[in-house]
Amino acid sequence: MTSQAHVIKTRMPTPPPSTDALLSTVRAAVEELKAKDVVEIDVRGKSSVTDYMVVASGTSTRHVKSIADEVVKFAKNLDVMPLGVEGEREAEWVLVDLGDVVVHVMLPRVREFYALERLWTVGDQPPSYDDELETDEEDRL
Repeated sequence: MTSQAHVIKTRMPTPPPSTDALLSTVRAAVEELKAKDVVEIDVRGKSSVTDYMVVASGTSTRHVKSIADEVVKFAKNLDVMPLGVEGEREAEWVLVDLGDVVVHVMLPRVREFYALERLWTVGDQPPSYDDELETDEEDRL
């Protein structure tokens, strides 16, 4: 009395999409629902948590929530499940964590108050010509 061994086929997870593909998907999602003032910030080398942050504004709490929901929907089409979605209840600032890309959708007043773009881009721009003049004047004194 011998029985045949059952072969259990497992499917290996597909490799995750590239960061560029994920970023393009996020871009498409926020454009689809007409998010305002979309900014992409490259935080590689500044953060160990993510590679890119996308900051966008919505015109109302309903718009903010809808944009965040659209980002999640587009990500799921890439077989990417968000690691977390925070702030949906109040919908003044909704964060969608997609791993390599973190999306912040905010009301304009909240965005202005927290100034994430300024926080994450400090030191990225070379000093302006005016800064160089001030330095030269200080050196002479």
